[in-house]
Amino acid sequence: MKELILVRHAKSSWKDPTLSDHERPLNKRGKRDAPEMGERLARAGFRPDLFISSSAVRALETARTIAGKVSYPRKDIQVEDRLYHAGVNELIGVIRDVDDSVVNLAIFGHNPGLTDLANRLGPREILNLPTCAVLHLRFYFDAWSGLEEASGEEVEYDFPKKIST
Repeated sequence: MKELILVRHAKSSWKDPTLSDHERPLNKRGKRDAPEMGERLARAGFRPDLFISSSAVRALETARTIAGKVSYPRKDIQVEDRLYHAGVNELIGVIRDVDDSVVNLAIFGHNPGLTDLANRLGPREILNLPTCAVLHLRFYFDAWSGLEEASGEEVEYDFPKKIST
């Protein structure tokens, strides 16, 4: 069995127009939402084996913040340039390259790629993964190369503005 957490980066700042898209940091809301989502993951018992983050500042800040909440060493976050503006095929390629000893994997990236991937792998349609959304999928295979369309079972779908029922 494998577990995959897809995390869209938290809300980013457009305050400094001199920064490139890649260099934009989290804004005030993003800095509030990322720790909250990390705490929700920790309460749910998620214990990651590996974090892989886009190299974009906003994604890496989100990954580092959540890592601190789920007891994942920030220094162990793998930064993957291919995740920046990655489409579905590129995202699947990154995941399939993960060593099979990794059971619980978290990927930090961007839309529209993550929403498209969620719809490719998950059991239902998600129109849009909001900023700092977390989609937890479970797969019943032993190797990441077994990743197939619509093969994931949804464990949890959460985002900052979700109202608990």
